[in-house]
Amino acid sequence: MTYSSVDIHPTAIIEQGAEIDTGVMIGPYAIIGKNVKIGKNCKIHSHALITGNTFLGEENEVFSFASVGNKPQDLKYKGEYTELRIGNKNIIREYVTLQPGTIQGGGKTSIENENLFMAYCHVAHDCVVGSQNVFANGVQLAGHVTIHNMAILGGLSAVHQFVHIGDMAMLAGGSLTVKDIPPYCMSEGGRAILRGLNIEGLRRRNISVEARNALKTAYKTYFLRGHPTTEDALNSISHLLSFPEVEKFANFIKNSKRGIAHPNVTGKATPSEE
Repeated sequence: MTYSSVDIHPTAIIEQGAEIDTGVMIGPYAIIGKNVKIGKNCKIHSHALITGNTFLGEENEVFSFASVGNKPQDLKYKGEYTELRIGNKNIIREYVTLQPGTIQGGGKTSIENENLFMAYCHVAHDCVVGSQNVFANGVQLAGHVTIHNMAILGGLSAVHQFVHIGDMAMLAGGSLTVKDIPPYCMSEGGRAILRGLNIEGLRRRNISVEARNALKTAYKTYFLRGHPTTEDALNSISHLLSFPEVEKFANFIKNSKRGIAHPNVTGKATPSEE
């Protein structure tokens, strides 16, 4: 098999049918499956495996011993056609496992752009990952998880099936997240609870002082005032919806199907918080 404008080590195995664009580097003993498509200027390091119906965009870097596109760890999977689609400029470090979807979950795992997956991370079937997220070493995503954009997941943290993690949220290392984490919030714990807003992240992303203050007010009003229903709590912050950040915060809570993590384990305001 001959490819033009690519650098493929002679020991790499490229199965017949694989599509490799220009500027791609494939290192020693890497294996590329027959249904794989690799976009321009990707780097595939030694001993990496890319298999299944896997589509990589441009300028991705896959490090040694990563397993990208192998069949999902779901007993319902019986070999049906499903996909793993990866965007551009993602960094996939050693021993990361990224798996395709299942028919029951829509048939696709989707990863967008500029994400960093540190060593030993796992992204299970039917996950949806946005852009510019950081997954520290050993992060584990169960099936059907949605990670929005610019979130940071600390090392050895785990996310339960169907949980959503909002924009610029932050999960502490070693936490187990079983409820949705709203945008801009921090969480930690064996059953993760909220620990306030990701103020430093908001500053670094150049969110205005006015928007940060509006988010602080929305957070305190929604979570710490003891409203009887979610609708009442959302109504209480309606005067702040002119800020796009607060609108995103409120819409995330409104659309949550799994339920929202709270600042305490009961999910209700304590007398001291009220």
